[in-house]
Amino acid sequence: MSDPKDRLFRHLALLRLIPREPKSITTSELFERLKRERFDFDPRTLQRDLTGRLALDFPLLCDESRKPYRWSFPSNTPYFDYPALDTPTALAFVLAQNHLGKLIPPSVMKLLMPHFDLAHRQLKALQHNHLAQWTDCVRVVPNGKALQPAEVDPAIWSHVADALLDRRQLHVQYLSRSKGQVKTLCLHPVGIVARHSISYLIAVVDGYSDARQFALHRIRQVTCLDAAAQSAHGFDIDDYVQGGGFNSPGPVARVALIADISPQIAWLLSETPLAPDQRLEPLQGTEWQRVSATVPDDQETLWWLYGLGENVRLQAPHCWAQSIRTRLAQAQALYAQPLAEPSSIVNHTLGCQEIQP
Repeated sequence: MSDPKDRLFRHLALLRLIPREPKSITTSELFERLKRERFDFDPRTLQRDLTGRLALDFPLLCDESRKPYRWSFPSNTPYFDYPALDTPTALAFVLAQNHLGKLIPPSVMKLLMPHFDLAHRQLKALQHNHLAQWTDCVRVVPNGKALQPAEVDPAIWSHVADALLDRRQLHVQYLSRSKGQVKTLCLHPVGIVARHSISYLIAVVDGYSDARQFALHRIRQVTCLDAAAQSAHGFDIDDYVQGGGFNSPGPVARVALIADISPQIAWLLSETPLAPDQRLEPLQGTEWQRVSATVPDDQETLWWLYGLGENVRLQAPHCWAQSIRTRLAQAQALYAQPLAEPSSIVNHTLGCQEIQP
């Protein structure tokens, strides 16, 4: 039996699809469009909708001179402000809300909140629409250990976003991680980058010309100034990110990677390659394979290799192989030392699991 709320939203979607003359739409086209929105009904139900209640309450025109019949509103019919979204749009709003929270200025998010709220209410009300049930079926899982997002003061995020949006200078109290102290800076914002669990303001420090990154959660105080921010000459946020802004002090070169890898890692890389030019070659007398690829010469790639542990033996670049040897020796020396006792001992029962690559 059709749920009354499903029927209501189907009627709203149907009215939204019918154009004003001289345009028109056929009954079969209406049926297909509504089916794409995953409404569960049949052609006879649609015919009853059009010729029954909707025809009584709305000035629908039906061209019966040819089949299939064509439907339209009179050209002078005012445009309705339907109190509902179409189902795909409602689904998109619900799925996008969490992702957009750290990318859209809070002032804009506030304007969008009625749409997000409407989308949530609409999907919740649709009991028999498969699109409405989609949010119960899909999840995004990060690759590797996901850290909790760094906590950012909402007021600071709002001021930073407004300054970037309005191209205004910022006066900030910023905790420098390298020096461990709070510094007072005047910044000219040029961009924002969300990376894993941390969001960064990209800005030029007053008196300098190069763009630098400032973690939002380390900004202790912020004032949005009336003075206009200076545009960074030639700055392009994509060039900044791809050119090494987050991994090295300069543009990222590319190097030839050669490594012997275990069967598990070889399987992984056969499905998700390191680079377009990646090659995998079996090694004689073993199940291991040799991988070769051109990869970025950055810390992130090196950390990934280091995390593979005993599942990889790196051959090139030589400096990376030496770095891994040094780190492994340091780790071995660390684990050879006796455990230090904490100042307050708390019993914790930790389950040990075998790490699967």
